Amino acid sequence: MNHFSTRLAGLAALCLLTFGCQQEISVADIALATPEPIYAQLPVSTKSLGKGADGSSVRIAMAEFVTPADADEIGNRVFFNDRGNKQLAYDFAPGTSGDGTDAISYYIDATRPSNDLPLGQTSDAIDRAMTTWDDATCSDLDIFRIPATGQPTGLVSAVYGYGGSTDYVADVVHNGWLPGAFFSKVFGSRGKNVLGVTFTLVLLDANGREVDTNNDGKSDVAWREIYYNDRFNWATSIDVETIALHEAGHGLSQEHFGKGFRNTKTGEVKYSPRAVMNAIYSGVQTTVAGTDNAGHCSLWGSWPNK
Repeated sequence: MNHFSTRLAGLAALCLLTFGCQQEISVADIALATPEPIYAQLPVSTKSLGKGADGSSVRIAMAEFVTPADADEIGNRVFFNDRGNKQLAYDFAPGTSGDGTDAISYYIDATRPSNDLPLGQTSDAIDRAMTTWDDATCSDLDIFRIPATGQPTGLVSAVYGYGGSTDYVADVVHNGWLPGAFFSKVFGSRGKNVLGVTFTLVLLDANGREVDTNNDGKSDVAWREIYYNDRFNWATSIDVETIALHEAGHGLSQEHFGKGFRNTKTGEVKYSPRAVMNAIYSGVQTTVAGTDNAGHCSLWGSWPNK
């Protein structure tokens, strides 16, 4: 385990789910309610993971996910420990990356392919998604891919018994496709609805406290882990590039955007406005909307002078 990986913690997971949408909102529509936060226990204590000689440690703090329209809820937050900490604002800080640069690196785990699509096809889709964010003219992230080595990845998957590693691999790690049982183990009955999830791991000091090295009021991100749910048929039902673009947006610190509505007469779900960072999957969407770009620019427009 490298030194960087021993200083990590926390997650703020954000997931993308599926239901059909329309553009117009009318008086016949009702907003989908977001439930109150829930609390859960980890299957193992993360205090025992990544304990370094300097006293640093690893813990998982929080997750955020959404559900499809037929579940009658549009989102939820899960606090695994430190229940008083409801901070969602985590971001990368210059000078803290494990790859030694201020460029944003990403990795695609080739050991967990989709059951429905060839590895090359899904990897190409993820590459295109990362390139889309890199092409934003307001930022200069120099996003680059770290070549696959065949090593297992995923601190979160390791915690939940699905293999992985506590080592730093890249700033944004696409950890591949895991069975539906993984998502059910993490999120309970809600897990069956999760298409993709992004976990945020944040840096801790030797005293187990989150750090903010650039004093921007946000705890520093160590890296982010993205998982895709192999319960769904990715060959016929779900567009990989669309989901990867959404999850990569989370990987680059964006939150969900927009609202979901259900038509009281037809039961159809709509959204306002439509954007990549909507908390719903509404079909193929491989270009960023104005709201997506604005969110990205507000985060990365002055990088690395943050």
